[in-house]
Amino acid sequence: MPNPSAGRTIIHGGRLVNEGRVMDGTVVIEGGKITEVLTSHFSPLPSDDVIDAKGCFILPGVIDDHVHFREPGLTQKADIDTESMAAAAGGITSYFDMPNTVPQTTTLQALEEKLQLAARKSHVNYSFFFGATNDNVDSFSQLDASRIPGIKLFMGSSTGNMLVDGQQALERIFSTCKLPLMVHCEDTAIIQRNMAEAQGAWGDDPPVSLHAMIRSEEACLSSTQKAVALAKKYGTRLHVAHVSTAEELELFEPYTVRGDSVATPVTAEACVGYLYFTQLDHERLGAKIKVNPAIKTPVDQFMLRQSLSDGRISVIGTDHAPHLLEQKQGGCMKAASGMPMVQFSLVTMLELVDEGVLSIARLVELMCHNPARLFGVERRGFLRPGYQADVVLVRPRSPWMVTKDVILSRCGWSPMEGHEYQWRVERTLCNGHTVYCDGQVDTSYTGEEIVFQHKL
Repeated sequence: MPNPSAGRTIIHGGRLVNEGRVMDGTVVIEGGKITEVLTSHFSPLPSDDVIDAKGCFILPGVIDDHVHFREPGLTQKADIDTESMAAAAGGITSYFDMPNTVPQTTTLQALEEKLQLAARKSHVNYSFFFGATNDNVDSFSQLDASRIPGIKLFMGSSTGNMLVDGQQALERIFSTCKLPLMVHCEDTAIIQRNMAEAQGAWGDDPPVSLHAMIRSEEACLSSTQKAVALAKKYGTRLHVAHVSTAEELELFEPYTVRGDSVATPVTAEACVGYLYFTQLDHERLGAKIKVNPAIKTPVDQFMLRQSLSDGRISVIGTDHAPHLLEQKQGGCMKAASGMPMVQFSLVTMLELVDEGVLSIARLVELMCHNPARLFGVERRGFLRPGYQADVVLVRPRSPWMVTKDVILSRCGWSPMEGHEYQWRVERTLCNGHTVYCDGQVDTSYTGEEIVFQHKL
């Protein structure tokens, strides 16, 4: 694939989707940055590379605020190399990885080691959340806020020191954290009670169809209510991960934007799996779509979809979490929770655009602009002069089917296998470099560490 190291690249002939507008336009790139965004077509000036985008939509590169790339320590499932390849193929140019690796990203040393790994292995731009534990709050003040999106807190669905659900520890974290605090909200005691009841009726490993009953709406709502109350008490900048229930949505106000920031202090993330599947899909896909929190009812899905346009959801992520297929066998106890979606998240959401669930301009706001605004990402997430040239070209009415040979995640499977998409990611540029085109990833390329400008 052509990749001039210097000079001018012109993306010409497509439809730009940027900052609420859809229009004919041209993007001019030099030195890895966007130098001009022209809102009409013109005869291209002499350049080193002219990318013909006729028939395509030109979007900012997607920023996925929620992935588990499994490195270090769990690389039999995935690693930064393979999963960033999958991200590039999916139009994702930047990602924030979660701290529940081995070792956990809960010390300054572990964070630095992860950043060094990504500098060598990541094919798109990268950053990592720092994980909160019961006893590492004093580390928060030592973090370089320009290098991380925020702090990740598990108020349920974790093990060991990363499960924080004691009131005293939570009060200390919420009162101390000055960065965005991204929280997984489930009430462990409620889940344990539900599991005991299910095991009494169904045996040690209840069928996966009961997953949404065990990891119930009550468990999610109780924990999210607690997190929102603590955030309001201490003025914490709270971001609730993977909201899964209609009831939780009632806790969030429509987000507001002030300049290049999301001004709303409490925000919510939706993940693609909850927008696309319902618990009824366990009948055909079994534990392949077993995730925590559980995917819930068609009513919950409908309300989550509605909230994409009414402002209660501010960001769409993936919670990309690969496991080996043999680890996904069994029921509610034995099958691992988590599924890979990073390669197919953008095309799945574009499918919902075709269904009228949201507009393509709103999709770009939720997947590109708002992650940048909410986490203070410096010079990414928009098609603007002076910004890094993270750009994706997507083509409608270009059918293709998900088969094993196109899956780039190391785990080698996807819940989307056999599905025919009508949208195709045609090209992904990361810092002006074509990292994905014509089904191929340029594995010689490494992305950049993301820089943040938090308003502390």
